[in-house]
Amino acid sequence: MMINLSEPEAARSQIVEAADTLFYRQGLRAVSVDQIAAALGISKKTLYRLFPSKSDLVLAYLKGRFRPLPTHSSKPPAQQILDNFDWLARSLSTNRADRGCAFVNALAELGEEEVQARALCIEYKDSRRLWYRGLLAQLGVDDPDTLATQLALLVDGVYAAVLVHKHPGMANAAIAAARVLLKNAGVSLAPPPDRSDTLAGAPRRKIGKPATDSVL
Repeated sequence: MMINLSEPEAARSQIVEAADTLFYRQGLRAVSVDQIAAALGISKKTLYRLFPSKSDLVLAYLKGRFRPLPTHSSKPPAQQILDNFDWLARSLSTNRADRGCAFVNALAELGEEEVQARALCIEYKDSRRLWYRGLLAQLGVDDPDTLATQLALLVDGVYAAVLVHKHPGMANAAIAAARVLLKNAGVSLAPPPDRSDTLAGAPRRKIGKPATDSVL
């Protein structure tokens, strides 16, 4: 891969893309700056010209995975929530997220001195819970905060289950549980689609960043 230092922003993007794959697959601590530089075919000195430290590169990696949340949608709030869980299932079935949540993984590895990166991870996780809460408030449920937390816990749980069992179909249980939680809160839902021939045997493709329409 050719890195053109005369175009710093493009060069930074290339470096972050390479780091993204390595950090997600192998972990923040396991991957060295030397390893990232070698993957790009550049010297460590060249990499440090754009990212003065590994901490700067880790922060850029996490920012690159911090996808914006949809703020306007023509779909009903309940459908947006269920679509979110459907996206999670698709993401897991295509091998984009089979190492778990990148932000939870990062928190487990980051030291207390990594203040910016830790704050970004926490902001990311909380932004997803607050997104649920906003939609639930629109639905008029009695306790949107608690229900939003429960939905967020389902997401983290399915990431962990797929990591342990190596089976993307585990996401179907989370979708069913989300529907139960919403129904118990008095939310009217359309009948679920037939999932008997989906996800369980879905092909698994090369790892990459989450799709741009993700909200997890």
